[in-house]
Amino acid sequence: MEAKARQTDIKMTARKLRRVINEVRGKSVVEAQDMLRFMPYFAARVVEKNLKAAVANAQEKYGIGAESLKVSEIFADESVTYKRARTRAQGRMYKRLKRTSHLTLKVSDITVKK
Repeated sequence: MEAKARQTDIKMTARKLRRVINEVRGKSVVEAQDMLRFMPYFAARVVEKNLKAAVANAQEKYGIGAESLKVSEIFADESVTYKRARTRAQGRMYKRLKRTSHLTLKVSDITVKK
């Protein structure tokens, strides 16, 4: 049994998200929540929110509590890049790239083997 949560167009680069999700991949949900709560990165708040949504989906669909779930799959993909201009000296413009990303998180029952 597997439950999933997705968040799209997060105003953060996928590289910053991957720094956090690599730490919680494969961990139990309770352990992952504890790790995310004390991480100093803003990306940890985003992943923690998505993890809570996945656990709520598992509770609603299958009636499984957070104690018997683990993070089975988690990844961050790049999304659209917003192109903005920054004015510079002598009438020049420099390009600013505001990158966004998608986050997908799946939790599954600990007892189920793949």
